[in-house]
Amino acid sequence: MTELALRELRKTYGSRGREQVHAVRGIDLELRSGELLGLLGPSGCGKSTTLRMIAGLESVTGGDILVGGSSVVPLPAQQRNIGVAFENYALYPPLTVAENLGFGLAARRWPRKEVALRVRDMAERIGLTELLDARPGSLSSGQKQRVALARALIREPDVLLLDEPLSHLDAAQRDTTRRELKRIQKDLGHTTILVTHDQEEALSLADRIAVMKDGVIQQLGTPYEIYDSPANLFVADFVGEPAINLLPGVVTDDGQVRLSATVRLAVPVQLAAGREVVLGIRPEDLRLADPDEGDEEVVPARVSVHEPLLETGIATLTLDGVTKPLVVQTGPEVRLDRDQTVRVGADPRLTHVFDAETGEALR
Repeated sequence: MTELALRELRKTYGSRGREQVHAVRGIDLELRSGELLGLLGPSGCGKSTTLRMIAGLESVTGGDILVGGSSVVPLPAQQRNIGVAFENYALYPPLTVAENLGFGLAARRWPRKEVALRVRDMAERIGLTELLDARPGSLSSGQKQRVALARALIREPDVLLLDEPLSHLDAAQRDTTRRELKRIQKDLGHTTILVTHDQEEALSLADRIAVMKDGVIQQLGTPYEIYDSPANLFVADFVGEPAINLLPGVVTDDGQVRLSATVRLAVPVQLAAGREVVLGIRPEDLRLADPDEGDEEVVPARVSVHEPLLETGIATLTLDGVTKPLVVQTGPEVRLDRDQTVRVGADPRLTHVFDAETGEALR
């Protein structure tokens, strides 16, 4: 198991004098030995470019990449001992699964017997023994992904890179393969970077997550830290399904936030009156109050639509004078009609407050 560190890593496309594109803007990261880090962000945020620079498939504009304390930037890809499982599997159609697994070892002139032993051992670990004689064309998407993962692992890499490994799988295959992937990574203990735009994938697999936007890491932390304490509006909005409610407001003299002329919410923050803020409230942190409950912390709302989803429900509400709808997660027993009036409340301790101008978290 090996540590990985990125020091002020940068990637710029385009020559001087012409318009340049800054794909990665000075990333600093340290991965502990055996850790799985998720690089999470939308398309074009720089996460795949970062992965390709680590693998040696993309040149580095500036900064350094350290594997086990030594720089690998001067080394070509084939000398870095970094395994990569690509999004499109990149398997050789004419070769059997066994030949695909052993191709890299054979290219390095390993003895045939050692290649066969290594292939057999890896197939047993990944659950591919019965497929060794099959060709990629006869495999399911999930099986192809396992073959691609096994081929990356068979060389016993210092670092394992996973590029959108589950993106081509259907929902059932994705759930099964995700659980297998987590088991394999923990069993074998490889230091791993997972590149994904799927928040569920990152939250369920990663020990820590780096959320990226425009080539910059917006927040680095555990899945719980990312979800429960987002550093800014982008992280709050990007992570969470259903998405967090983001409601513009103004701080009042009595420590509340006015969302409209008639709607105010109490939030425990020490901010100057008149300051413009954005309240962030996750749908599961909102509650529908009993009509007979004398709770001053709730506000009236009108039901626009209610979606019963068996295990839970999603209600979209309209607040008086507030242009943005409010999404509330309800229990499976709740039944709501369109235009029905309800009362909704939020736990102030679970309400996030962001600066309206900078987007940075204030609490």
